Amino acid sequence: MPKRKTKSSVKKRFAITATGKVLAGPGNKRHNLRRRTQRMKRTNRGNQVLKPMDARTVKQWAPYGL
Repeated sequence: MPKRKTKSSVKKRFAITATGKVLAGPGNKRHNLRRRTQRMKRTNRGNQVLKPMDARTVKQWAPYGL
């Protein structure tokens, strides 16, 4: 069987926890921050746990984990 490739963008953007959850950094944090509300900037700190359907897609792109 040939080896499957991991998408390079997934390696950079996501992390998989020991329990199998997928962590991702939130969007809307790079530029035009003056028009974002303070609440939005505050809640976007740290990482987010992806929903199960999105996590399944990310795991397909990273067949051997990260």
